[in-house]
Amino acid sequence: MQFQSTMRSPGHLRHLPRALTLSESGRNLARNKCRHPVMSFPFYLHLGSVRLHPHLVFESLAYVVAFRVYVWLRKQMGDAIADANRWWVIAAAAVGAVLGSKLLYWFEDPRLTLANWNDPSFLMSGKTIVGALIGGLLAVEWTKRRIGVVQRTGDLFAIPLCIGIAIGRIGCFLTGLEDHTVGSATSLPWAVNFGDGVPRHPTQIYEIIFVLALAVLLWSVSRQPFPNGDLFKIFMVGYFSFRLAIDFLKPDVRVFLRLSSIQWACVAMLLYYSPDLHRWCRVAMAPASSAAASLSQSEETS
Repeated sequence: MQFQSTMRSPGHLRHLPRALTLSESGRNLARNKCRHPVMSFPFYLHLGSVRLHPHLVFESLAYVVAFRVYVWLRKQMGDAIADANRWWVIAAAAVGAVLGSKLLYWFEDPRLTLANWNDPSFLMSGKTIVGALIGGLLAVEWTKRRIGVVQRTGDLFAIPLCIGIAIGRIGCFLTGLEDHTVGSATSLPWAVNFGDGVPRHPTQIYEIIFVLALAVLLWSVSRQPFPNGDLFKIFMVGYFSFRLAIDFLKPDVRVFLRLSSIQWACVAMLLYYSPDLHRWCRVAMAPASSAAASLSQSEETS
C-alpha cells in the first residue's frame, strides 16, 4: 500500500464555506508555515493499480470494525432484547443516521445550500456525525414504539461508535480541506497545513484522541453495575459536549449567536439529556453529602 498526495485545484473547492477564505491573520500564519508540517491533501491509497480515496477506505473500515466490536460486546454483555427486535433497531439506526447526517449537513451553511439546491453532486456530497447520531436516535425511538420494545437498546452501540468515529476521522484528516472538518488558523507547533498555506488546528486528531479516551471510560463503566441505558447516554452527552466545544476551533458558518448549526444541535441534545445530567450530579454528590452529614453528627456527639 502506497500513499500518493494530490493537490486540488480551486475549481474543486468551490463548495467550501466562506469561513475558509484566508483572513489577514491567516496570511500572517502562512508566512510562517515553514515552522509547521507541510502536507498535500488528499492522500490517495494505492492497492496495485487501484487508487482509493482515504475517506472511502477509512469510512468503510470504520463500519466493519465497529460492527465486529458490537458483535463481540453483545456476546460478552448479553442483550436485553430478542434478536428480531435487535435487527429492527439496527436497521432503524442506520436509516435514521443517513437521513439525519444529510439533513443537518444542509443546514451547516444555509446560503450555500440554497445556492446549490438543484445540484445533486452538492446535495449528496456531505454528511455530519452529529446529525447521524440525532437521526439514528429518533429513528430507533420511533421504531421501538412501533414494535413494542420498552428496554433501553443503546448501550451496546456506545463503544463501537467511539471506535468507528476514531477510524473514520483518520479518513477525514487524510482528505484535507474538501472534507470540511479542518480547524481554523493557529500558530501552535502541531498545526497542519492542509494545502491552502495556512497552519490549522488538526481537529480531526483532537476528536480521535477524545473518542478513544471516551471508549476507555465507557469500558470502565461497563465493567461495573450501571443503570440500563446509561452507557449510551454517557457517550451521547460526552460527544455532544465535545463537539459543542471543539467546533469553536473550526471555521464554520455561524448561524446565530456565534454558534454553528451543528453546535445548536449539540445544545438541543444536551438539553434533551439534562435530566440524566442532573441525576448523575445528584448521585455523585450523594456520597459527599452523606460524609458531611456523618462528620457533623460526630462533632455534635463529641
